[in-house]
Amino acid sequence: MARAAVIGFVVSFSQSALAGPESAAKPSYALAMHGDPALPADFTAMPYANPDAPKGGRLVEGLLGTFDSLNPFIVKGIAVQRIRGYVVESLMARGNDEPFTLYGLLAQSVETDDARSYVTFRIDPRARFSDGKPVLAEDVLFSWQLLRDKGRPNHRQYYAKVARAKALDPLTIRFDFGDVQDRELPLILGLMPIFPKHAVDAETFEETSLSPPIGSGPYRVSAVKAGASVTLTRNPDYWGRDLPVNRGLWNFDEIRIEYFREANSHFEAFKRGLYDYRVETEPLRWHDGYDFPAARDGAVIRDAVRTGLPQPTEVLVFNTRRPVFADIRVREALLQLFDFAWINHNYFFDLYTRAAGFFAGSELSAYARAADSGELKLLKPYLSRLRPDFIDGSYRLPASDASGRDRVAMRRALSLLAEAGYELDGTIMRRRDDHQPLAFEILVTTRDQERIALAFARDVKRVGIQASVRTVDAVQFDQRRISFDFDMIPNRWDQSLSPGNEQYFYWGAEAADTNGTRNYMGVKDPAVDAMIAAMIAAREHPEFVDAVRALDRVLASGFYVIPLYNIQEQWIARWNRIERPKANALTGYLPETWWARPSTQR
Repeated sequence: MARAAVIGFVVSFSQSALAGPESAAKPSYALAMHGDPALPADFTAMPYANPDAPKGGRLVEGLLGTFDSLNPFIVKGIAVQRIRGYVVESLMARGNDEPFTLYGLLAQSVETDDARSYVTFRIDPRARFSDGKPVLAEDVLFSWQLLRDKGRPNHRQYYAKVARAKALDPLTIRFDFGDVQDRELPLILGLMPIFPKHAVDAETFEETSLSPPIGSGPYRVSAVKAGASVTLTRNPDYWGRDLPVNRGLWNFDEIRIEYFREANSHFEAFKRGLYDYRVETEPLRWHDGYDFPAARDGAVIRDAVRTGLPQPTEVLVFNTRRPVFADIRVREALLQLFDFAWINHNYFFDLYTRAAGFFAGSELSAYARAADSGELKLLKPYLSRLRPDFIDGSYRLPASDASGRDRVAMRRALSLLAEAGYELDGTIMRRRDDHQPLAFEILVTTRDQERIALAFARDVKRVGIQASVRTVDAVQFDQRRISFDFDMIPNRWDQSLSPGNEQYFYWGAEAADTNGTRNYMGVKDPAVDAMIAAMIAAREHPEFVDAVRALDRVLASGFYVIPLYNIQEQWIARWNRIERPKANALTGYLPETWWARPSTQR
């Protein structure tokens, strides 16, 4: 029965008019970006889940910020992100122990050819929306069209690559890609959220709304307190609760999400037990902030989780749309002036390391690696623009003496600024041609960000640069970040072991002019776009690694950010009324696999 439930192979249906000579592909229970799925067709549960986890109880999450929308699929508004996955499902589900493999969820099977020129999904006939209506191919077609035309910029970009889409029967839909060379597209479509055509008004989809959406997922929105809290209640009739991808997941009867507008009150609420877990991001707090009674007596447990992913990168982002940061020499000079060693020792107890690039700690990182023949072939049209030290792997981030006033770094910075047309006028760094001071604002929202920004402002002041630090609340920060209304901001990029089309969203030229993307620095570089294209066209893993390293190399050489530090662990604090599986996923902590200790269920 398990094998039948997972594989769900369907009776052959005619595709001759669409498929052509490569129609011999077989439907499958899973699809991997490279290689084969790690789990067999008859798997019974994910290895990082506890299939015997008890059901019941409540999980209370505490988030910093607020919300004004229950639609996370549009740019407008600040949405509750938990809607995705918990309420609105996709055709397939990620295997979180693999770089990029999807297993059947709403789709009972998936089919594609070797060239990945099309993908066909067969919907599980048991699949139902929370109002009891069946999930049909027309809902998938509607969702694709809706997100292609009115979704977030990344959705519009991804789904516009589909040349044709057609429902072959009530439960089967096929997408053809024409001449597009993108081997990731079948997986991207597999992760597409599916909406009920009968319950969504396409005309008002782009407007924020607090009306509970109808989805096919394990939870329904049961209560909303605008800007303050959202309650999700487990659907007792959830159609997919016995699927292997779901066994041991979605264990709480209720999930309540509480919002806090200020960081200190957010932490104090956790100490009082007002919410159940927090992801800690401040090293100082993790080091000495958990010396309160509940943490000392074991009621609060601290987990340090190492993942198999590239280390998340915390940076200060230059908005190169602003004239002050248009010159790469100015950006490199400011990088020279950032005293990582001093900050790491005095603020972070030497807990952090630092690397250039965006895939640190993984085989995808180009930092301190010479470009191999595969990379050089990809980079050949752009080699004249890249510094030799970035090609041969000899480039290193500046290493200061941790004094807070490293003279060698200051001399390097002054030399670069002189090349860029700046000179000291008394104690002020000015442009020689118009005498404008070199000045900018650093926009921050947390205490930790503010401390780093103030230390950096102190360092650059020594060479006559005026950096002001402005602290705003999380809502204003997010609004200004989305609209690129800043000079410099702190930011964090998290990467997977299978980066793909989302990289266009992070640093593609088109994204630079589109509000709501994550191209905060305003990168517009044909070499970047070319490396992303090579990455998603790669058929074999070595080709893929070459393309990602080449992308990493090009981005690092552009000095678009000041790397602050790389995070090697996830820090999770939780009250002991919440339990989790012993095994961690490759991706780290997963609250959907947790459960309430039976004796403490609320």
